[in-house]
Amino acid sequence: MAETIRDAVAAVRQKVGDKPARAIVKLRAEGRMGEGTRCDMRVGSFEVGVDEPVSVGGTGTAPNPVQLSLAALGSCQAITYRYWATELGLRLDAVTVSLEASFDTGAFFGFPGAAGPVSPSDVHCAVTLEGPEPEERYKELVTVVDEHCPILDLFTRSIPVERNVTFA
Repeated sequence: MAETIRDAVAAVRQKVGDKPARAIVKLRAEGRMGEGTRCDMRVGSFEVGVDEPVSVGGTGTAPNPVQLSLAALGSCQAITYRYWATELGLRLDAVTVSLEASFDTGAFFGFPGAAGPVSPSDVHCAVTLEGPEPEERYKELVTVVDEHCPILDLFTRSIPVERNVTFA
């Protein structure tokens, strides 16, 4: 697998060359509400279900958006570790991630006295790296991943979101 990743990244680097604008891609997601709170999202060629638990009016058929955001962070961490371990020539046998967030549902539902933000108030991400390399090499990997993980950056940096609402 390492050669596949290395070859793929080398091909992208060659295509981009000395023109950084060639490295920018546009990503899209589109969705439509279904029954209850179920939303079917199209992301590239994939369909992803998003829902809420039955206990809060959903159909309970898919993860909720906050759970998906944790899955996005966890999977991005694992993938970024794999990419950069390959780039740095490190053997990485496994990456395990576990995430947990505190989410004030009272703020989301507008309960009187709810004090928290409507977004998760904290996120805990535990990563376990397995492999034969010295600990110092893996610490180097952690530093590089912290600098290059897109979803970690999304969680830790405020970014502008342009939102347009139309009425049909």
